[in-house]
Amino acid sequence: RFVNIMKRIFLRKDVSHKPFLFLLFLFLCYTSHGQLFPKKNYPKGYFIYPVEAKIALAANFGELRPNHYHMGLDCRTNQVQNRPVKAAADGYVAHVHIEPLGFGRAIYINHPNGLTTLYGHLNNFYPALEKYVKEQQYKLQSWQVFLDIPPGMFPVKQGQLIALSGNAGGSQGPHCHFEIRDTKTDKVLNPLLFGMPVPDNVPPAILRLAMYDRCISTYSQSPKLFSLKKVNGNYIPAQPLIAVNTDKVSFGISANDKVTGSSNLNGIYEADLYLDEKPVVGFQIDSITYDETRYVNAHIDYKTREAGGPFIEHLSRLPGYPEGIYKDFSGDGVIELTDDAVHEIKIVVKDTYGNTSTLEFKIKKGTIHEKDSDYADSYQNRQEFHPGFVNIFESKNVQLILKPEALYDSFAFVHSSKNVISSKSYSEVHSLESGLVPVHDNFILRLKANKKIPAELQDKMIIKRSWSNKTEVAKASGDGEWYTAQFRSFGNFELTADDDPPTITGSFRDNANLSKASHIIFIPKDNNEEIKNFRAELDGKWLMFTNDKGSVFIYKFDEMCPRGKHELKISVQDEAGNTTEKIYHFTR
Repeated sequence: RFVNIMKRIFLRKDVSHKPFLFLLFLFLCYTSHGQLFPKKNYPKGYFIYPVEAKIALAANFGELRPNHYHMGLDCRTNQVQNRPVKAAADGYVAHVHIEPLGFGRAIYINHPNGLTTLYGHLNNFYPALEKYVKEQQYKLQSWQVFLDIPPGMFPVKQGQLIALSGNAGGSQGPHCHFEIRDTKTDKVLNPLLFGMPVPDNVPPAILRLAMYDRCISTYSQSPKLFSLKKVNGNYIPAQPLIAVNTDKVSFGISANDKVTGSSNLNGIYEADLYLDEKPVVGFQIDSITYDETRYVNAHIDYKTREAGGPFIEHLSRLPGYPEGIYKDFSGDGVIELTDDAVHEIKIVVKDTYGNTSTLEFKIKKGTIHEKDSDYADSYQNRQEFHPGFVNIFESKNVQLILKPEALYDSFAFVHSSKNVISSKSYSEVHSLESGLVPVHDNFILRLKANKKIPAELQDKMIIKRSWSNKTEVAKASGDGEWYTAQFRSFGNFELTADDDPPTITGSFRDNANLSKASHIIFIPKDNNEEIKNFRAELDGKWLMFTNDKGSVFIYKFDEMCPRGKHELKISVQDEAGNTTEKIYHFTR
């Protein structure tokens, strides 16, 4: 409104000092509809693109992933492995991380400007570093390591070869994952804000609008979805005036972004919500630690996504989400309709280059319907859980304890149970809420045995969680009656005994001649699909097997296995502590 007043003043013929008013008008327009978040002053041109390949992205910073944001750039490597990966700036190798999933094989380089770069999913490191890492793995007797490397031991120059690209870890195709972090805080920053040579003049696409009744939990409803169309460059719903049948409402959007010359769908960088030209709330995806990345489950409509629907990003901050990526300008995004007037909503979506798309529509309070009596009765008969509080559920056979930071929104907790006919089952199957409701931190679960547990099984007890064709198990500690474990997701839980040892399948038979073989493979399996420990000893000494992607253990013949006859002992342990050991003899 104030901007419209200034327009009228500026257009009056008798007003002096028009240049001043014109500048004031521009300032007001900029602050009303322009940059709401502080400008990032990251150094441009300090870092070079890290891969010797055609510049192209498979994913950008902030893309929505299961239980996390994508925290870097996935740099394509011409669809092949072993492309040169280069140090993005001068510095020194500070850490090396090797793990079955996640980054696979990764290098961290600290730089003099207080920033760290990370390079993931790598194959071999450069020779001096590869040799040092292998020595440390044998010293620690562990293939999986996180090594802190003394400063100055491995200095690097910008553009120096540090590794070859690969497909290790959680990667689903050849590429190099690249991150920029604040060294002191470990905040991961958006690399596209550092002037990376990735051209982009394509604005984001807004696919759909979602509307929520915020008088009830976001987990107790399915949002009302509106398809969108583009008119005169802006997005609008098919019905530009939306009747809101509640006096508290919030919105969400499905949106994506592309870079120039690519059809790959990436995540958006920023979205801001305006009510009657006034900014209410916005989010900007930058500066996130890995401790915070699970808050993506509060940023999205988790229930809709887990039920097989699209990603919807909330334009409101759920009560259990600290400010994080959000900024509250005049509220947390829940709009209270206290009158019958028509109100204007504007949603502005941006990428890191400032390319912008806008969604505009109007809302008006419609008829507010009373909740039906069946819904009200069922809701009132349930225990309500709230974020910011310790939430406890207890019955005669189950106890559940959640920490204050475990939940994002309030909801009415649901518990049911059913009997199981199985010799290895020692409790009912307890349905605790639903896997459609996210949990941020581990919770404590205690189950009571419904029959006597033999003494020989009391240290073989596990609690099994199942939901939507997925299962996981956790070792349970107990006293023969009550057993305790920790989980991070709701679902169906059962106390069971596991005294079945894992099995081991090898790529050769005992007394085999492996003179012409380049490697050997072992595949351990368990009835609960959880292998906790794998150990190999060659002639009584620890031997390193790789375990990329977590299912197959591979040893490539090297100087640790000279020519001649050898004895190889393989030992595998599952989550319950059952152990299988096999001894093989071979000649090389």
